[in-house]
Amino acid sequence: MSLTVYNTLIRKKVPFTTIESGRVRMYVCGPTVYDHAHIGHAKLYVSMDVILRYLRYTGLDVLYVQNITDVGHLLDSGEDRIMKGARREQTDPMQVVERYMRSYMDDMDALQNIRPDIMPRAAGHVPEQIAAVEQLIKNGNAYEINGSVYFDVSSFPEYGKLSGRKIDELQEGTRLDVSTDKRRPEDFALWKRADPEHIMRWSSPWGEGFPGWHIECTVMASKYLGANFDIHGGGLENVFPHNECEIAQSEALSGKTFANFWLHAGSLTVSGVKMSKSLDNSVTIQNALIDYPAEVIRMFVLSSHYRSPIDYSKEAVNAAYRGWQRLTGPALAVQQALLSTQDSNTPKVDFSSAIKLTRDEFTAAMNDDFNAPKAIACLFDFAKNVNGLLSEYPRPDDTTLQSIDKVYNDLAGTVLGLLPSNSTTYVNHENKLIEILVELRNAARQQKDFATSDSIRDKLATAGVILEDGLSGTTWKTDLSNPSD
Repeated sequence: MSLTVYNTLIRKKVPFTTIESGRVRMYVCGPTVYDHAHIGHAKLYVSMDVILRYLRYTGLDVLYVQNITDVGHLLDSGEDRIMKGARREQTDPMQVVERYMRSYMDDMDALQNIRPDIMPRAAGHVPEQIAAVEQLIKNGNAYEINGSVYFDVSSFPEYGKLSGRKIDELQEGTRLDVSTDKRRPEDFALWKRADPEHIMRWSSPWGEGFPGWHIECTVMASKYLGANFDIHGGGLENVFPHNECEIAQSEALSGKTFANFWLHAGSLTVSGVKMSKSLDNSVTIQNALIDYPAEVIRMFVLSSHYRSPIDYSKEAVNAAYRGWQRLTGPALAVQQALLSTQDSNTPKVDFSSAIKLTRDEFTAAMNDDFNAPKAIACLFDFAKNVNGLLSEYPRPDDTTLQSIDKVYNDLAGTVLGLLPSNSTTYVNHENKLIEILVELRNAARQQKDFATSDSIRDKLATAGVILEDGLSGTTWKTDLSNPSD
C-alpha cells in the first residue's frame, strides 16, 4: 500500500506523489514569537514532526523549512503581536523575539521534535517581501493607498479554493484586515504604513512601514523550496485567511501551483474550552513538561489523528501516560534483558512472524494519512506478544531480543518519537533508582519501620516492580504481564 494523504486543497484523500523523485520539499508555518509556546503548538508541531519522521523513514529525502514570524502578524485590533509583547515586557521588540524564539526552540527540543533544516525569519527577508509586493503591483494584483499596499482579491478568480469560501460571501471583520482605506473589505494587506509610534519599520517605495503577515510565507517558502513545492503544513485555524492569502499572492506572482499538498492539523481545546489567556486556561509547553515526560505529551498528541481536534485535560494526559507505560515497558524490559549475560543454554525463539506482522500493520496505518493512533494500536498488540514471550522464557536469546529492540527503535522511536531519547541510559537510570529504593526499604526493615517498608514495596508494585525477599537478600523484577493502570 502506497502512502495516501488528505489534501485540504481538494478535500479528499489521494496518493502522495513528489515533484522530484525521492525528494520532498516541505514547508510548515512557524510560530509568532511574542510569548512562550503553548500546548496547542505542541499539538501542531508534534503532528508535523511525525509526518516528517515517517517520510524520512520511508527513504525520502525531505528538505524541511519552518519560518519564524517576528513582524507583521496583527491582532484583530490591528496591533502587532511582537509590539504587544514588547509593551507587556517594556523592552525592545527584537529582544522579545530573541527571548521567545529561543524558548520555542527549547520546547521543541524537549518534545524531541526534529529541528527544521531551514528556519528563516520574516524580519530577515523584508527586501524580498518588498520586491514581491512591487511585482504584484506591476502584475495588476495589488494597489497602493496612503503608503499601504493591498492585494486585490478580485484579480485572483481562484481565491477561496483552499477554504471553500467565495469572495461574495466574505464579510467585513472575518479575521481579515478591515482598514477603511482599502477598496474592498476582502482585500488584504501586503505592506502596512507605519504610524509614528510604530517601532518596527522599514523603508520602502511607499514610505516607511512593515510587511503584512501573509507575504512572508510566500517569499520564504518560494526562496528556499521553489515556486512550486510538495507539502505545506499548518494548523486548521490558518486555512483562512492566512493560507488562502498565501496561495493567491504566490500563484499571482509565479503562475504556478504554490503547494501540491496541504496538510492541516486539528485544533486543541483545554477541558472542552478554547485556550485563551483571558480565560486563564492557557497551558504553556514548559508547564506541561513539569507535570509529564515529553514522551507522554507526544503520546497524548498522537492518540488522536493529526487532522482531528483534541482536548487537553488532566484525565486525558494521565490516560496517555498509562498507555505510554504499557507501550514502552516491554521495550525497556527487552533492553534490560540485553544488558544481562546470555546463558549458553538460552533457547532460540522464532518471533519473526510477530515482528513482520507488526511492521506490516504499522506501515499500513502510517500509509493511511499518517494514522498514528492506529499505528500505536499495532504497537500495543506487539507489546502483549513481547510480554508473553518474556513471561514464558526467563531470558530469550540475543538475536530475538535484538530484533524486538529494533522494532521498538524503528517504529516507536524513529517514527513516533515515543521512546526516551537515550533509552539504554534510561534503563540504567531506572535500575539505579529501583536499587536505591530497595536499599531504603531494607534499612527501614532493619529499623523495624514496617510501615515505610511496606509503603515502598506497594508503591513499587503499582509501578510494575515486584520485590522478592529471600535468604540472600531482596531481588526485584518487572511485572510486565500485568502493567499498572
